Amino acid sequence: MNILFIADPLESFKIYKDTTFAMMREAQRRGHRISACEPRDMSWQTGGQVLAQVRHITLTGDAGAWFAADPARADGVQAVAGFDAVVMRKDPPFDSEYFYSTHLLEQAEREGAKVFNKPRALRDHPEKLAILEFAQFSGPTLVTRSAEDIKRFHAQHQDIILKPLDGMGGMGIFRVKADGLNLGSITETLNRHGAQSVMVQKFLPEIAQGDKRVLLIGGKPVPYSLARIPQGSEVRGNLAAGGLGVAQPLSKRDFEIAEALGPVLAARGLLLAGVDVIGDYVTEINVTSPTCFQEIFEQTGFDVAAMFIDALEQALTA
Repeated sequence: MNILFIADPLESFKIYKDTTFAMMREAQRRGHRISACEPRDMSWQTGGQVLAQVRHITLTGDAGAWFAADPARADGVQAVAGFDAVVMRKDPPFDSEYFYSTHLLEQAEREGAKVFNKPRALRDHPEKLAILEFAQFSGPTLVTRSAEDIKRFHAQHQDIILKPLDGMGGMGIFRVKADGLNLGSITETLNRHGAQSVMVQKFLPEIAQGDKRVLLIGGKPVPYSLARIPQGSEVRGNLAAGGLGVAQPLSKRDFEIAEALGPVLAARGLLLAGVDVIGDYVTEINVTSPTCFQEIFEQTGFDVAAMFIDALEQALTA
């Protein structure tokens, strides 16, 4: 099987923790051939197919120069639909260029490409707003541009978290306690004086035990989550913000959430999703490039990458 990974530059990968690398390694171990490109490498012209400037690679097993050109195949322009599977793994932000990439990939689907996660599903599930559909599993949440709405929400809940809808890795997240210190300034920063929507959530003290990443693959939960635990005075558990990742078995509530969301998301073409859970509540649903494969494997021995490639192979034969 020939698999095209659409991702960030290969040279930027931190392979000791990178989930896309783990996917590639397991695919190569099974004898599949690996290619890669960036979203900017794709193009389309009237009368033709969606094309990409592609690099055909092999993994070397060397931690330094971790990939090399495949000597059996020359790099060059190739139709995206010419691959057996296309795995979209570009990291956020979900900006205009990412949006345009999903439209190119949807055209490639019309030409016969099998894309995971499905481009339309990527567009339809913005990672913070996706929880609106599953409000029964979410804590008190407000989405608004209005500073007055935010003031009222704070007055009701006293201790709140504010975050931009297009943030990633914990960027732009603020906590405002009962004293309301700097609430006005933080609101103006995030909502740009009413021009931009903000998500506000009641602070969940269970964050001290970790912001759990529950992975869903082919609609089924990985039996371990990675609890990302804030360190020191930090309120954010994100690994990118210095959180400590601790793998742990899913709780009864985690399974309840996974069993409710998994089949729904999978039916929409989301082969892989990462549900963020604090305490008993879903706070985000990540669909662009969910991570934590390697951390879970290293701490528990459960091979998440193998489960993913199993699901990918099954999806291609369905």
